[in-house]
Amino acid sequence: MAREMPSPRPILCLVTDRASACGAKLSELAAAAVRGGVDWVQVREKDLDGAPLLALVREIQRAVRAQNPAARVIVNRRVDVALAAGAAGAHLGFDALPLADARALLGSAALIGVSAHAAAEVLGAARAGASYAHLAPIFAPYSKAATRAPLGLDALTEAARAGIPVLAQGGIDARRCGACIRAGAVGVAVTGELCAAPDPERAARALRAALDAAK
Repeated sequence: MAREMPSPRPILCLVTDRASACGAKLSELAAAAVRGGVDWVQVREKDLDGAPLLALVREIQRAVRAQNPAARVIVNRRVDVALAAGAAGAHLGFDALPLADARALLGSAALIGVSAHAAAEVLGAARAGASYAHLAPIFAPYSKAATRAPLGLDALTEAARAGIPVLAQGGIDARRCGACIRAGAVGVAVTGELCAAPDPERAARALRAALDAAK
């Protein structure tokens, strides 16, 4: 059985990337995106060590909560930082703590997600107790050079049957949101479409409207 997700509407997740943000302050960018309809902010800044990453997460939490107390902040890979910040959860990449260990540290209520590149990986994550998965790349990504062939919507439909909610990631824009939801995704995760946008709030509103229309 799929786990209940903390949103009655399709989830819009911002995955941060300072390199794509063109010098914008991430806390301000995240706040603008949340005003526009982002539900989750995943702080993904792999080059930062623990202390500066924790400071950034706390700054983003304050900015996000001021816009929407129900919005969730999730920390990419660093379970220790997620725990110290009291974040909503952690998103585990392939070099992160094992899922069982992350669950033991963060508790049963935490959102613990995984990155997956095939439907079989989503099924494995479901069996291991993940809360959700990001499947990527559905399309060629906007925020970085493609290193994998796009999976396409059929793979998304297959992954959505694995037993946990799946967010589509990679090359997602407002034109493609509807197709991802119809293929079985519970939402989408985006980086470049928001981080590189001249007006992140406006960009988020376009994504939000497309997701809600699809639902």
